[in-house]
Amino acid sequence: MGFTRTTLRKTGADVHRLGLALNYGMAPDELPAALDRGVNYLFWTKTARQMKAPLKDALKRDRESLVLATGPSLGWFGGNVRRGCESILKELEIEYIDVFHLFWLGKMSAWTRGTVDALLELREEGKVKSLAVSIHDRPRAGELAEDSPLDLLMVRYNAAHPGAERDIFPKLDGDKQLVAYTATCWRRLLKAPAGWTEPVPTAGDCYRFALTNEHVSICLNGPASLGQLDENLAALEKGPMDASELAWMRRLGERVHGKTFDLA
Repeated sequence: MGFTRTTLRKTGADVHRLGLALNYGMAPDELPAALDRGVNYLFWTKTARQMKAPLKDALKRDRESLVLATGPSLGWFGGNVRRGCESILKELEIEYIDVFHLFWLGKMSAWTRGTVDALLELREEGKVKSLAVSIHDRPRAGELAEDSPLDLLMVRYNAAHPGAERDIFPKLDGDKQLVAYTATCWRRLLKAPAGWTEPVPTAGDCYRFALTNEHVSICLNGPASLGQLDENLAALEKGPMDASELAWMRRLGERVHGKTFDLA
């Protein structure tokens, strides 16, 4: 499908590989124009109240072509998970959620028999199409990548924190897919560290770095404006990074991380 598009294996949905996080600085009235550019993997949480109305309108207009990734604020118990799902369905006036998350596993949600059963029941009922978690704990994410009913994992991955290459990517079974976030390392990769004499990457370079890895299906970006989104999309049109570009990004990543590391 080329560098910029992929298929969600669980649902067959065609998605742009640059996902759009709606809980950052983009203005609500810019969302329709962003969607016109082909971006259609939308990550939304209830904290992004300002985006609720335009998201709701977009889902009414073109539900089948949009992929909504969301989840409950808390998921400690099966009841939290079910109520959170049904609340989102009601609030957005939709019949299903494409990618249903347990957020920040171990911090804001739990992986227990109760929460897993709730996830599976919601998927069986058709209220959600695929199951996901977002997680910082790489060893645990590796275990879930290897053996769990999940369809996607959302994990930190960037040139300064490439440890997922060791702990998670090799363990992904054939059905699971990975969503990367924090590609710019919270913008730290966009600034020259002390003594750095090589070029400084753009945000688009950071997204290309993540998406060049064959294990990354989607990378979230959180542009502050439509203009920033356009810059990021234009960068992806260059295609995957070559070996010299990847080496450059890794050199910078080591400097930003503060040490030479082995997939830290």
